[in-house]
Amino acid sequence: MKKRYEHSDPFPEEQVRSAIQTGMEQAEKQRSKGNIHRQLNRINKVKRKVFYAFGSVAVVFVILVGSSYYSPALASSLSQIPIIGSVFGNSDLIGLEKAQKQGLTSQIGETQTIDGISVTLDEILYDQNNITIGYIIESEKQLGEHYFGAGMDFTINGESPSMGSGSYREDIQSATTRTAIQEINVTEEMPDSFELGLILHGGEEETWYFSTPIEKITDIRTIPIEHSQSVDGIDLTVTELTLSETGVSVSYESSEAGTDFELSRGGDIEFRMFDQDGNEITSYSGGGTGELVDNRLVFTSKKQFDPIGSNVTELTITPYTALPTDGGGVEIDENGVEKALEFRGGSLEDVEFESFKVEIPN
Repeated sequence: MKKRYEHSDPFPEEQVRSAIQTGMEQAEKQRSKGNIHRQLNRINKVKRKVFYAFGSVAVVFVILVGSSYYSPALASSLSQIPIIGSVFGNSDLIGLEKAQKQGLTSQIGETQTIDGISVTLDEILYDQNNITIGYIIESEKQLGEHYFGAGMDFTINGESPSMGSGSYREDIQSATTRTAIQEINVTEEMPDSFELGLILHGGEEETWYFSTPIEKITDIRTIPIEHSQSVDGIDLTVTELTLSETGVSVSYESSEAGTDFELSRGGDIEFRMFDQDGNEITSYSGGGTGELVDNRLVFTSKKQFDPIGSNVTELTITPYTALPTDGGGVEIDENGVEKALEFRGGSLEDVEFESFKVEIPN
């Protein structure tokens, strides 16, 4: 991982790791007593791309279980391949593959085994969009499809974040082996370097703890945009475009009158992106947050795209709404009390925004 800052004093790695481990274990004890906010799981036929933090602490993930299945013979051969780098290198995500080839990731390779289940924290990438975590799960017994729920809980320097969003995807290699990629969407509260704590819960109450220092990659270019438009009651401002070797991101803010998140559209905005030659840049959506401010629903989000080549001089960006056709969810208030949310957005209509252009400086 490339370093962003030079520190005059050595980082107290072992002391921090020990403190974080102790804090995570204490947090886990509180969690078992019901005193810590629980993670939300939302699985919809058509999944919302943006997740809303309703409480003071709410971390949301979506399970995306890969459908690929390999033969036992192939699984056996895969077990002979060195673990380090295999998850990102074998993924179908261009940004992760490029990051690994260019040495932008942190290779961890730490394995913990509990009750015959080995979890290997393989590799981590921290860029302008996400903290992306790759891990390998090998078990002596067959595991259920959702054995690990929505992936790992995380801490920042031993503290739980105030809010966050992300995704979790598993690829089944065999009945007892799977790989997983988890994304934690970057928010303003995440420093450029910190100790990342991770907690993974199994289906039979097993718990795996990891902690590791991480740093954001360097050479991230930011292009201010501040493009605004108001359409059908939605005020949209695209604030900036960021570029790195691992991808492109578009940051936006939107607001609309109202108090009901289920009847809002500002959090369902996506973008299409084309270069000057008409080539579309693949989008991977992205996480975001929403809050109620003075009877207005205010959303902030970063949308992610594949990296672009040095030959790209201009991008045409078109905002649009991708409204869900099914859904629901759970609301958690500041006291940790849950309330089921029914889907009531079937009557909403899409919004047509205007396209705009962004020049990419050399």
